[in-house]
Amino acid sequence: MSSIDWAVLIFTLVAVVVYGVWIGRGQKSNASYLKADSKMPWYIVLLGIMATQASAITFLSAPGQAYTDGMRFVQYYFGLPLAMIVICITFIPIFQRLNVYTAYEYLENRFDKKTRVLTSLLFLFSRGLSTGISIYAPSIILASVLNWNIYLTNVLTGGILLIYTYVGGAKAIAHTQKLQFLIILGTMAFAGYLLIQDMPGGIGFKDALYLAGKSGKLNVITTEFDWKDKYNLWSGLIGGFFLALSYFGTDQSQVGRYITAKDNTNAKMGLLLNGLVKIPMQFAILLIGALLFAFFSLKPAPVYFNERSYQNLKDTQPQQAAAFEKEHRDLQAKFNAESKEILKLKETNSPQLTRAVQDFKDTQAEVKALHGKVEEAINQSNANAEKTDTNYIFLYFVKNTLPIGMTGLLFAVIFLASWGSISAALNSLAACSLKDVHLIFSKETPDEQTELKYSRLHTLAWGIFSIGIAMFATQMGSLIEAVNVLGSLFYGPILGIFLVAFYFKKINGANVFVSAILSEIAVIAIYQFDIVSFLWLNVIGAAAVILFSAVGLLFNRKLV
Repeated sequence: MSSIDWAVLIFTLVAVVVYGVWIGRGQKSNASYLKADSKMPWYIVLLGIMATQASAITFLSAPGQAYTDGMRFVQYYFGLPLAMIVICITFIPIFQRLNVYTAYEYLENRFDKKTRVLTSLLFLFSRGLSTGISIYAPSIILASVLNWNIYLTNVLTGGILLIYTYVGGAKAIAHTQKLQFLIILGTMAFAGYLLIQDMPGGIGFKDALYLAGKSGKLNVITTEFDWKDKYNLWSGLIGGFFLALSYFGTDQSQVGRYITAKDNTNAKMGLLLNGLVKIPMQFAILLIGALLFAFFSLKPAPVYFNERSYQNLKDTQPQQAAAFEKEHRDLQAKFNAESKEILKLKETNSPQLTRAVQDFKDTQAEVKALHGKVEEAINQSNANAEKTDTNYIFLYFVKNTLPIGMTGLLFAVIFLASWGSISAALNSLAACSLKDVHLIFSKETPDEQTELKYSRLHTLAWGIFSIGIAMFATQMGSLIEAVNVLGSLFYGPILGIFLVAFYFKKINGANVFVSAILSEIAVIAIYQFDIVSFLWLNVIGAAAVILFSAVGLLFNRKLV
């Protein structure tokens, strides 16, 4: 990067950290540190909810996901608006009325202490792991830009955001998320504009869309039902609904955003607007990935987008790399020529256009097959190499195409997006481990100052834990998919516990406790045997808790 890009990047990041420390100063109690004194207006709640969900993974990995698999990933969000309505009707009024610090406090009142602790532990395990993945995402940038070791950049990335998270708590998080998300949206919109402006040969937006469509990247709606298909209309509407219901209704990283609202109305407004805004926002981010495919259909793409991993292959297997490069150059020249031919013929609707499109698709398949061989060779030659280069596609475009200053700002955006979600996650992890585990099993009753000190220590501990997890994230492939698969392994049983608590008043804590354990075992087994795609795990996990609990009630016996 240029010195100007470095200046933009460093200034933006330092400004956010200083602002977070300043706005979060003067914490004197846990009510302020963990809940921001429950004084946040709806627009802060909205931006906090969106910033918590839209991590660096969203802005780094989603364009790559669309580049490789098309835009059908957006169907994953189709169940979101309905889930927001259910949460506003059932979840928020209960949490607000009980004035809880964590969602799991309610479960002790409804069931018993062990059910509260079990549910919190399921959350802590899943969220701790996914937070590590979220730290890894921006670390890729530092490693790529500076050619530094990824393990060092994991420590730097996670360590910097710990400063204002540790000092300022929920208040600092809420206000920095507001600033971060506004910068993010503006910068991503401008990046999309520059992508269109920089299309080779003066190609416009319509032509780029046409090419993306012919390549199959605009596959937004997939109506065919298939249990094993990750993204289709049915898995999105049903599986996505259960996942969103669990994530926004029972995951403390999200519950912690709207329990900071000043009242029920502000909490509900923030959550409902999130349901309306999220789908078009995600659509736009995925569209950038589809347009990137059109961009590299018209100009040579690299043989592998993770330049560092490919350089390692060149150093260790030079003859194999040279053969790959020759085949890649020939295919790319052919692919670029066929793309231009399609655009010349697109208005004719002639047999020549049909043949040109078929040739284009055939060459696209050859390019994909070659990419697979390169990827396999890289993974075989280097056990520490990342599984795919999906997370580097948008990053490659940013580094090699965008103008001076804009590159630094976009790198800053990916950091800010990561910080927004990670800081909220660390705050929620600290709240749960303190309130749902530490204080429950502790024999002491700490005063406010001691409890505040414990909250900060828990925040620090979870930050260190997440950095440790980030060290093992290199083999997870597409990060946006990995983090959602991980959540789906735990969200179903957690949601099932809450659904039983809300809607099945005759079922007791003993039944639901064992039912949750059995359901978690079942979900992990189904995933291991690859029986269904991951979105359906949310439905299965929730339904299993209800079913097992009902069986226990039906036979009128305890399951413990």
